[in-house]
Amino acid sequence: MLKSLYLASQSPRRLELLRQIGLAPAVLRLRNEPGRVDVDEMPFPDEPAVDYVLRLARLKAAAGEMARHGRRLADWPIVAADTTVTLDGRILGKPADADEAAAMLRAYSGRAHTVLTGVAVVFRGRQAVALSESSVAFRALSEEDIVAYVASREPFDKAGGYGIQGRAAMFIEHLAGSYSGVMGLPLFETAELLREVAFPVL
Repeated sequence: MLKSLYLASQSPRRLELLRQIGLAPAVLRLRNEPGRVDVDEMPFPDEPAVDYVLRLARLKAAAGEMARHGRRLADWPIVAADTTVTLDGRILGKPADADEAAAMLRAYSGRAHTVLTGVAVVFRGRQAVALSESSVAFRALSEEDIVAYVASREPFDKAGGYGIQGRAAMFIEHLAGSYSGVMGLPLFETAELLREVAFPVL
């Protein structure tokens, strides 16, 4: 029997990853629902990227628990995550438009950047949190590469403006870290956190 839990995210990629390890995730929407809970995702001034992703993961998990309790939903674990890309100390979120997406790709061209994902799990009064850090190196990109990738529309709902599980995989020369973490939910860390709150996956 599959184990049920909540994912405090509408990301289809995170849902897919949880199903990959034999779980049955249900989306726990934080916005546009009764008992709405908003999480402000703006970084604090001069906030380090690691602190930022861990803070947001904790906030999303706590907001998910408030929403679950307020809606009188089943007492299942809540998984929340936040992913960001950093380059030269800058936090790169989802691109606002084609120009910003293209600028991000030019910045990655021929060099490495860092992908950080914070994960938090809440279950029956316990909270556990972990960080996944990966280094991703892109080959040199031509303007044709960049224009074609932006035209695919793939960059626009993804932190850092690309998806490792999509067409951008063609650009990646080297990955040191967690493939699932770059996708948005590091499975090793997530399974460890579930075990830590007494909800082992296996």
